[in-house]
Amino acid sequence: MRFQGIYVPLVTPFKADKSLDVETLKILVQSFIDKGVSGLVACGTTGEYYTFSEEERKTVLTTVAEIAKGKVTLIAGINDLSTEGACRRAKEAEALGYEAFMLSPPAYSLPDQAGVIAHYETVAQATNLPIIMYNFPARVGVSIEYETVVHLAKNPNIAGIKESSGDFSRALRLLQTDFKDFEVVCGCDDQPVDFFFWGAKSWIAGAGNVFPEEQVALFNATQNNDWDLARKIMKEIYPAIHSMESGNYNQKAKLGCLKATIDVGTVRLPLSDLSHEEKEEFLKFFR
Repeated sequence: MRFQGIYVPLVTPFKADKSLDVETLKILVQSFIDKGVSGLVACGTTGEYYTFSEEERKTVLTTVAEIAKGKVTLIAGINDLSTEGACRRAKEAEALGYEAFMLSPPAYSLPDQAGVIAHYETVAQATNLPIIMYNFPARVGVSIEYETVVHLAKNPNIAGIKESSGDFSRALRLLQTDFKDFEVVCGCDDQPVDFFFWGAKSWIAGAGNVFPEEQVALFNATQNNDWDLARKIMKEIYPAIHSMESGNYNQKAKLGCLKATIDVGTVRLPLSDLSHEEKEEFLKFFR
């Protein structure tokens, strides 16, 4: 499978009592499809998957699939604290019609690189669907080292890596490696123009919850070699993205959803809500 374009890791709408807001989730999914994104990631970090019960997880995956299947590429986040759990989540999502997975190394356990390799190879053996590795050491405490990426890229079921380390020197090394049937996906919302300039073809963008149209337009501009337009779009959306990347990312992704035009509720604990002052400061970007 080739990944090309903008893929949005969906926020999860909650009601005032923090229960799932399924009807708003349906509206949100259709809105992103209408904005021209290439795919959706359900149960990703931006979606607060770690707060879900198993029943809620199935509800979210099912709801997204019912609206989006056959219209855009469906990717399921299958992170779990154990490799066995990730295998189980892969099989559940595959049964619901998902076409690919996104998977980070297990958080908290701090596996060495041999453990990281075994983790991915075990999950890859449990499914025939492509896996996008997710390198975000600030989140999980473990980096997928360059040599590990090169090794795992040879596995036919491991199709790419979402590079979210923030270290563009590392990203550039990956982008200049002669991989076969393996893609380096932009995972840094403040670096997409750089990634696309060096040949990346996709961006899994939490900020896509906020700026889906702009990010689709930015991607299209880069594919047409219109770098002036790409820079112009990035300059316009950068202040809000910089604020998101500077802290309280999930809270701001929800508050600014579709440029602050749709209410998807607040976050669940252990994330805390923004203060009134913080909300007003962020909302200035959309006024």
